[in-house]
Amino acid sequence: MYNSAMLTRLTICLGIVLLLAGCRSREVEKDISITDIHSGWYDVGVVDGQNKLVPSITLRLQNVSSEPISRVQINAVFRRVGEAEEWDAHFVRGIGPDGLAPGAKGEELVLRSDRGYTGQESRLQMLQNKQFVDARVQIFGKHGSRNWVKIGEYTIDRQLLTE
Repeated sequence: MYNSAMLTRLTICLGIVLLLAGCRSREVEKDISITDIHSGWYDVGVVDGQNKLVPSITLRLQNVSSEPISRVQINAVFRRVGEAEEWDAHFVRGIGPDGLAPGAKGEELVLRSDRGYTGQESRLQMLQNKQFVDARVQIFGKHGSRNWVKIGEYTIDRQLLTE
């Protein structure tokens, strides 16, 4: 016969197993897509007496699966074109705990590097400078205990952004 302490432990273990079963990790590369992409070089303003531009991308996540999805993390890794070394990264919560219904799009996400270019010349002249090196961004997603997976890669458009 089971005693009350053993029954309590069994009930707790069963509850944990059921909870974990309902929290399966999702394959974000299959369940979401990136839409409404807009990129460019954001005008940070004057920093230490110089104009500063940083690479920026704005996007939305869309649930392309047949089930709601929540709690998706996004990491944007910025690199200069032709270089393998990471220049900067920007981590955000892509989809919060309220989730996205099937077919729904999430809020607009703005992902910007803190690193960029500074100079005395005008911002448009900076973009036209022959020494200017374009940037690209890789977007990685993660849900639950799964590993980070690349869900998109884009070259930052060589255009000035003020918003």
